[in-house]
Amino acid sequence: MSAFVVCLAVPGLGRFSAADQSEKPSSSQPGRYRLRYSLQPGEELRWRVVHRASVRTVVTQTEQTAETVTQSVKTWKVLSRRPDGTVTFQLQVDDVDMTHRIGGRPEVRYSTREKQEPPLGFEDVAKTVGKPLARITLDSRGHVLEREQLEPDAFQTHGYLTVPFPEEPVAIGESWTFPDEIMVPLRNGTVKKVKVQQKFTLVSVKNDVATIEVKTQVLTPIDDPEVEVQLVQRLSEGTIKFDVTAGHILSQEIEVDRQVVGFQGPASSFHYRTRFTEDFLVDKVADRQKSADELGR
Repeated sequence: MSAFVVCLAVPGLGRFSAADQSEKPSSSQPGRYRLRYSLQPGEELRWRVVHRASVRTVVTQTEQTAETVTQSVKTWKVLSRRPDGTVTFQLQVDDVDMTHRIGGRPEVRYSTREKQEPPLGFEDVAKTVGKPLARITLDSRGHVLEREQLEPDAFQTHGYLTVPFPEEPVAIGESWTFPDEIMVPLRNGTVKKVKVQQKFTLVSVKNDVATIEVKTQVLTPIDDPEVEVQLVQRLSEGTIKFDVTAGHILSQEIEVDRQVVGFQGPASSFHYRTRFTEDFLVDKVADRQKSADELGR
């Protein structure tokens, strides 16, 4: 995927009151908003990420439940900026706190902030936290132009890396789409290509914060539960808030609750629930500048 790490997101409908459109548009076209990323060299932007996932499977009358909660801090370090607004930034995860439970077994927990040996299965997380994971070049519309993976086994955060914006300004209630393709490996060794699109809808703009609803739409007809059971883990329904003035994502809230029957025989079932939230914490450069301004008064 070019615009996001893992897909997840909710349909936007154009029912809005006059109060929703009271914000001054950020383009020369009345009632329309020009949405763009605006990052500067030296900025360090951080987000608190929380991902909860629960999977319940039933196969031949045997039930198993797995639950995972992951909390992390994601950082973008902006390295350079071109005159057209294209930036290169370094992505890293500063710390991770993970808990994992399968059925009635004891809970397994690991935190990179604590000096302890990582439990079995958490070794790759311990190796990559605090290190540059990828170097990404992003244009002002949120399109990833280049991605250099620096750590092959890097811990992956969920949700959208960026929202790809259209070239033209957007009116409240309008939608745009971004095509994508999901590769689904099958038990027989083949891979099925599934065409999807991410649909984005501008719901409102208030106090320079744009609320954008997003949903994954599956375009390829799916009639095989084996494909569907993997696909539901890659879908998205949720809301993203974007700071129009600062030019970056403020928050994400993604939630998926899907069930598939018959993926391993007629009596089998798979119930997948996930909730992902991301909240902007701080821009270190902006905070330092604010402190300097206050001292100079």
